[in-house]
Amino acid sequence: MEKKTLVLGASDNPSRYSYLAIQRLRKNNHPVVAIGKRKMHVADVNIDKEQKPFNDIDTVTLYLNPDHQQQYYNYILCLKPKRIIFNPGSENAELADLAKKNNIQPVEACTLVMLATGQY
Repeated sequence: MEKKTLVLGASDNPSRYSYLAIQRLRKNNHPVVAIGKRKMHVADVNIDKEQKPFNDIDTVTLYLNPDHQQQYYNYILCLKPKRIIFNPGSENAELADLAKKNNIQPVEACTLVMLATGQY
């Protein structure tokens, strides 16, 4: 089942986990949109700098440390995803609580592991 995913904290650096996540999400046929520090491309995905009003987001997967997440709180909540994946290093109790209050499931996990084990 395809799950449209927003990769927040995306990078075109092949050594970054967000880069690998975009590659593996696409390999598994999940539609991907992405936001990073600058405009760039990974595979067939355009990485935007701006907070665009994407539709039908199932999952937001975070690759930002908590200090850089607060500016995205309202944006994430307005997208109304079904879940937010807090990848290692992005765990954030404040955002997880906000998610729960907005009927969004917070998941502390690794997107790459979830994809590899069929749990995505």
